[in-house]
Amino acid sequence: MYIHQVAAYLPAHIVTNEHFTRLNGLSHDWIIERTGIRERRKAAVGENTNTMAIEATQRALAAAPEFIHGLDLIVGATYTPYDTIFTVAHAVQHALDVADIPVVSISSACSSLLNAIEIVEGYFAMGKASRAVVVVSEHNTAYNNEEDTIAGHLWGDGAATLLISKERLAETDLRMVDLITGGAATVGKANTAVTLKPVERGLVMPHGRDVFTHACQHMARVTSQLLERNQLGVEDVTYLIPHQANLRITRNVLESLGLPTERAVSNIQDLGNTGCAGAAIALADTREQLTPGNKVVITVFGGGYSYGAMLLER
Repeated sequence: MYIHQVAAYLPAHIVTNEHFTRLNGLSHDWIIERTGIRERRKAAVGENTNTMAIEATQRALAAAPEFIHGLDLIVGATYTPYDTIFTVAHAVQHALDVADIPVVSISSACSSLLNAIEIVEGYFAMGKASRAVVVVSEHNTAYNNEEDTIAGHLWGDGAATLLISKERLAETDLRMVDLITGGAATVGKANTAVTLKPVERGLVMPHGRDVFTHACQHMARVTSQLLERNQLGVEDVTYLIPHQANLRITRNVLESLGLPTERAVSNIQDLGNTGCAGAAIALADTREQLTPGNKVVITVFGGGYSYGAMLLER
């Protein structure tokens, strides 16, 4: 299967670290030291998970307008839904006006991008689809408490869409070579480390250290596993795109793998933690730089816990 196009949507409004300094006394330097984040995007009034997903999808299709002919699957992913019934996948289908095709919305926290792609892999393998939209969208600020000094400064909003086909459509397509996902709900403080209970407190992260530890371990381990089973070494990786949760996590994973800093793609400095959309946004920013033979690994970790890694080749 092949990624034919990737496009992102980011809200226009920028929230800098100084906002949190004024709000709760967290200094710009302290936030950068702990997270690497300098600013993040915040959806405007009238914007939400569904509207951002639609905009990202329309941008992807504008770059590949022929793709909609034969589109037969839409998979959406988010843990910050605008509507749990008229889901993000339904909203995209409605906007595209493509009737009578499967629409699926899933959530496995910040690792949902790879689970969504894995669903497409299954549909393709069973012969039930051949062209799919995968859209990942997060409206973190709808649930976030900015006065929370533990995690209130981490979150940003954004969306991205991937157009995926069973057959190669263009020379610039990225081939999906391999994909591994797994749940890790049995380890550490998985059941309490990051939660979003809308009727209670919203989006909170009371056990950040536990998240940090397991994210570093699982992302490095699954990346090594992916490379080993494809008989590749770290020197073969052109870019590593990790889940955009914390710059210190990225650095730790790079160190564990033995990859130089310049091989990692990072957008958390400018966007904050955009959940399952973060790695897809980073892929959208990186895709044009890739040349034939380049290999990209996307590795993710989500609260709950869950993890995964995917190998792409140009």
